[in-house]
Amino acid sequence: MLKIGLFGIGHLGKIHARLITELSNEFEFVGFYDPNDTNAKAAEELGLRRFASIDVLLDMVDAIDIVTPTLSHFEIASLAIRNSKHVFIEKPVTQTNEEAKKLRLLANEANVKVQVGHVERFNPAFKHALPFINKPLFIETHRLAQYNPRGTDVPVVLDLMIHDLDIILSTVKSTIRRISASGVAVVSETPDITNARIEFDNGCVANLTASRISMKNMRKSRFFQKDAYISIDFLEKSSEIVKMTTLETEPDPFDIVFDLGEGKAKKKIEIFKPEISESNAIKEELQSFAECIKNDTVPIVSIEDGEYALNVALQIMEKLKSNGNLIQENI
Repeated sequence: MLKIGLFGIGHLGKIHARLITELSNEFEFVGFYDPNDTNAKAAEELGLRRFASIDVLLDMVDAIDIVTPTLSHFEIASLAIRNSKHVFIEKPVTQTNEEAKKLRLLANEANVKVQVGHVERFNPAFKHALPFINKPLFIETHRLAQYNPRGTDVPVVLDLMIHDLDIILSTVKSTIRRISASGVAVVSETPDITNARIEFDNGCVANLTASRISMKNMRKSRFFQKDAYISIDFLEKSSEIVKMTTLETEPDPFDIVFDLGEGKAKKKIEIFKPEISESNAIKEELQSFAECIKNDTVPIVSIEDGEYALNVALQIMEKLKSNGNLIQENI
């Protein structure tokens, strides 16, 4: 059984702590480190052991789970890797491209597993829709959230949009040709609503919108490809697949049929919704982390994936800055 330590016991850290204890067949939860006394006191009241030193906790575990602010990701992860510990690290993987690259090289040299917490890869709606996504040519995403002061310490690109960036980059197998972006800072020092357009060399175009000042929450993505349209609602955990197939026989009276003109085969529209069972995406990603260590396999969301998503997110932020949309230069 893998001995694991948790770094960061804030809001998300407490969720991780609970789920790790539920995965008792995979992990032995040794304890946590958090310099914040308020966070730590609440965790201790739940019966979790607090460690006063990073080094002492590292000595007692096989793997660590980093749920701290992004600013400290590189320092903690690099120390763990140098001590041959496997690392689960929340998104974004690090603060800069240089840190992400160094972390990747360290992990490869130490031969340890590093998994990045892009949790939407484990969303059941995405998992059920993924087999139907094949060479999309246009992707549209909307990730909208109601205002919460707790989330304004980082730009909306790194807080919200990066989820959809990872999904897009994992499904479009092509290099990026061009990125453009615009945004508006409404209540904070960085854009609270941002739109980005990514053009790929294979012809695919992705249009992403992220906002943290919306009246309602929304997390939807739409994939358009040859003869198919896939809609995914990450919030409601539902998906819909619309496929166009060649009509080989006489249509049923209730069929939706497209007549494409003389000499062309008629097309039939098929619409169906995969049956999606309820699951906890965070719990699944932590379980997959344990499995990749035990089975010596590549994590579903690798350090390379995390680095790629961060790189594109920072390019979007550079575009915002060059357009005069990014006021605060330090993140």
